[in-house]
Amino acid sequence: MKRRAIIAVLALSSAAFAQDKSPAPAAPASAPQSADLDLAYGAFERGFFITAFKQASELAQQNDATAMTLLGELYAQGLGIPRDDVKAAQWYRAAADRGDANAMFSLAMFAMQGRGGVTNQNEAVRLLEQAAKLKHPLAAYDLGLLYLQGQVVTQDQKRAAELFQIAADAGNPEAQYALSNMYKEGTGVPKDLARSAALLAKASIAGNLDAMVEFGIAQFNGTGVPKQQTAGAHLLLKAAQRGSPIAQNRIAHILMAGRGLPANPTEAVKWHIIAKAAGAGDPDLDVYASKQPANVREAADAAAKKWMSTLVALR
Repeated sequence: MKRRAIIAVLALSSAAFAQDKSPAPAAPASAPQSADLDLAYGAFERGFFITAFKQASELAQQNDATAMTLLGELYAQGLGIPRDDVKAAQWYRAAADRGDANAMFSLAMFAMQGRGGVTNQNEAVRLLEQAAKLKHPLAAYDLGLLYLQGQVVTQDQKRAAELFQIAADAGNPEAQYALSNMYKEGTGVPKDLARSAALLAKASIAGNLDAMVEFGIAQFNGTGVPKQQTAGAHLLLKAAQRGSPIAQNRIAHILMAGRGLPANPTEAVKWHIIAKAAGAGDPDLDVYASKQPANVREAADAAAKKWMSTLVALR
């Protein structure tokens, strides 16, 4: 539901995850009237945090776990009320004890980061395990990273792949990208380039920049998918425009050779300059650029500077 999506996104960003795990389940709480809960989350979404707090407080008194999780989020972020990690942890714990996966995930992040009490990585892992069993995508993804890297838990690539699959099935693009790499290399799963490419495609459509680059390369070279140089080149151009130095380097080569896109020396040199400024130098492109007429080099340099200055301004 929409309200759960809000909590999943706001609850202590998985992307910046430090390391957390720990569970606390129990029988699911009896839910109050869903219309009341929708009102609380509607107020939250519109930025009426005091109203959301009042409505969630009333529902929490009726033993509603989702309302408790919302209270935890309000306290954790200091939205409409003073930030209070201790109270946030208390509400997350109450909701987690009643089986709320979002609360388990948020409480795991608290335990990993030491918010609301002492840092407890083992507890964080336990909570992530519990939430992952309930197919919480962010919990499954973060736990998968820990198993993949052997942090806090014993390294287990097969288990990491299983957890990434849970998150990937739920539409998490980071998990889809991570799992695609495992299939590409045969790490924790049998090597399967077609499956790897399929996961890359999903993550790419969802906007994962690394996946866009890798899928563009796969399409261009025909790795795991039918060879489609034009489609691959367009995807790499899109990734280059979003700031990927790897894609910028690749698109420079494409425009230099005229494969997938028409040859364009000015654009090729422009993207080479941009990629090089980002640390993706290329001796072959250096030679190519040096052989271009002065007017091409000057136009490319001006275009590159304009692109980079615009990007800085947008940031």
